[in-house]
Amino acid sequence: MLVTEFAEQSDAPAAAASAAPAATPPAATSTPAHRAPGLAGTPEDKEMLRAAAELTRDIARARPEIYWPDMLVSALLGYGALGLAIATALRGGNWGVVVALGVFSALALYRALLFIHELTHMHRDALPGFRFVWNLVVGIPVLMPSFMYEGVHSLHHSRIRYGTSEDPEYLPLALMKPWSLPLFTATALLLPVGLLLRSAVLVPLGVIVPPLRTLVWERASSLSINPGFRRRKPEGAMARMVFWQELGATLWAWAVLGWSATHGWLPLLIALGVIALAALLNQVRTLVAHLWENEGEQMTVTGQYLDSVNVPPPGVWGAMWAPVGLRYHALHHLLPSMPYHSLAECHRRLRGHLGLESTYERANYAGLFPLLARLVRSTMGTRAKG
Repeated sequence: MLVTEFAEQSDAPAAAASAAPAATPPAATSTPAHRAPGLAGTPEDKEMLRAAAELTRDIARARPEIYWPDMLVSALLGYGALGLAIATALRGGNWGVVVALGVFSALALYRALLFIHELTHMHRDALPGFRFVWNLVVGIPVLMPSFMYEGVHSLHHSRIRYGTSEDPEYLPLALMKPWSLPLFTATALLLPVGLLLRSAVLVPLGVIVPPLRTLVWERASSLSINPGFRRRKPEGAMARMVFWQELGATLWAWAVLGWSATHGWLPLLIALGVIALAALLNQVRTLVAHLWENEGEQMTVTGQYLDSVNVPPPGVWGAMWAPVGLRYHALHHLLPSMPYHSLAECHRRLRGHLGLESTYERANYAGLFPLLARLVRSTMGTRAKG
């Protein structure tokens, strides 16, 4: 928790743009639903990659005056609403009010939690103290310290791992059976209980049972969706960071359980419900973060972009279900180091420069429900084929 030594991740589009001359982008249809299958064979659109790198350099700095208030206010609102919900329930108040406060708390904490995504791409010197404070205020209290994403999410952005069996954040959901979607979504509701069990029981037991420690690290120490992913043992600065963050999470879990055992379990149950709702919302967002159409083949950066999803304005709800820049998820795969607060301007510049018939436009979609419907139709087609 206290120290991390991650080097700045390289920007894939910038490297591609500098290594190759400009080229005419491949032909594109302006309607994403008409895209031909087989994105793994998509050639690089070098003009798009060059534009992504060159048109956005001046807005690539993380601005502390945005990051700090956004994260802290989100956390404060989330905890404040959670405290009011618990107090109302303990006084025997209206449960409709409790539920409303719980939903508000989940939305606010969901936004605060998603700054973990920014931490994975942030240079260690970009915002001094931000990682430590985020872990202290959000990561450890919710039992999701940053090590559970750092060192994992970067694999998802690898050119040779994205969409393959070595990608911790990819499953070919669009090619799976229809029942896989509700099962995938519902598992998020178990996350807070699993996190509590992990920090309060499994991690301490792992100290005296090394095989259990290895199992917990490989299988239950990353925010991943690929059941075949096995996390490698941490080394160096990462190992030190893991030690302090796990110690903090374990002590916090013991304190929460101890207080609940002596003062009553209702506050903990409400808190677990709020975190479960935030996890469910994130799982729904994950369903539409990509098209999930790759069957394990390596993909070009352009192919990865087209397998990913932007849900830009004018829709207003995207900022709620995909906050902290995640409504521009495809663009994020072009510019993984770009701060979340600059993505809207990056989108405006690229769309204006490349035009509405470009490859760039083909990853832009209208909203959450059309994307969910597309995914469901795809799985129904899989059933029909089977």
